[in-house]
Amino acid sequence: MSTDPVPKLPETHRAWRSVKRGKPYESLVFQTDLPVPPLSLGEVLVKVQAAALNPVGWKVMSVAPDILARRPITPEHDFAGVVVDANGTEFSAGDEVIGFIPVPLQLKTGQGALTEYAKLPATHLILKPSNVSAIEACGLPLAGETAFQALIGIGKLQAGQCVFVNGGSSAVGMNAIYIAKALGAKVVTSASSRNEEICRNAGADEFLDYTNKPLHEHLVENPPSPKFDIIFDAVALVDPALYKHSNAYMKPRGIFISTGPWPDLKSWGGSAGVSKFLSLTCEVLRPSFLGGVNAKWSMVSVTHKPQDLAKLRDLMAEGKLKLTVDSVYGFEDVLSAYERIMTSRATGKVVVKIDGSL
Repeated sequence: MSTDPVPKLPETHRAWRSVKRGKPYESLVFQTDLPVPPLSLGEVLVKVQAAALNPVGWKVMSVAPDILARRPITPEHDFAGVVVDANGTEFSAGDEVIGFIPVPLQLKTGQGALTEYAKLPATHLILKPSNVSAIEACGLPLAGETAFQALIGIGKLQAGQCVFVNGGSSAVGMNAIYIAKALGAKVVTSASSRNEEICRNAGADEFLDYTNKPLHEHLVENPPSPKFDIIFDAVALVDPALYKHSNAYMKPRGIFISTGPWPDLKSWGGSAGVSKFLSLTCEVLRPSFLGGVNAKWSMVSVTHKPQDLAKLRDLMAEGKLKLTVDSVYGFEDVLSAYERIMTSRATGKVVVKIDGSL
């Protein structure tokens, strides 16, 4: 338990705040005079060095009503920083840490990662490996725990099994490749051809370019041997085709795990988006004896578990998990960072450098 004296802190700090529902340029304002948050029992105050953006950040910003989001609220969930007030916890002032503010905690406290000072429970912090920079480490929690809980928690992945990761160049997808390889599984993944090298560097044994032909068509024509034990859809497909045709390339007792579905928000109210969503729902609910899919469909919804984050940190420290950084933006250039992640073409994490001295 820390007994270190608390250094003198500024009374105010800077943060981005979501003040209304809308796209980032409509929702966000940059405030320069927010009070540094006081701590309650079990909470730690961290000076944030770098924060990583996640798709869920701008999606919640765009669709969640004020009554749910409790605006104004600080966006984003993942960061790396330095403890400035350990507040009697197991941490000490000066510790370099990785922090995770999940959506439920964010909605409860109004805290987020795009801020100079963040408070959060000590259970949501973990010591950063000394061999990894804050820029590299800040994107670990949400994408890492999502992939870990999908493959290990839901899929019960074991050594020697075969996994297909759809969207291997996404942050979640790359985490999934590293985790599966660390466990001794065979990994097949998909992305566009320009991202083949990065997927293979993460450990993918085989690569499919989804731009050449629809994935389900390629896999039906070229079924893997052995068939997949797990298909992990890291891009939250609404189109049901990959699942619908999976009897041809997935074991009967296999499992199809998705991070979605998250329909394209531009077509959320349109007939095409609704039609695909309903079609996916029908395929998931149709029993196999009526022509449905043999494999179970499941959706992963990340729940913070300190032990999961600890295992991911250890993999990172051992060099078995590496976070690819797509791009780095300054603290005052957050809107440009959101423009980048909203293209859905980022390879790895889009990072915001909060501490300009990094």
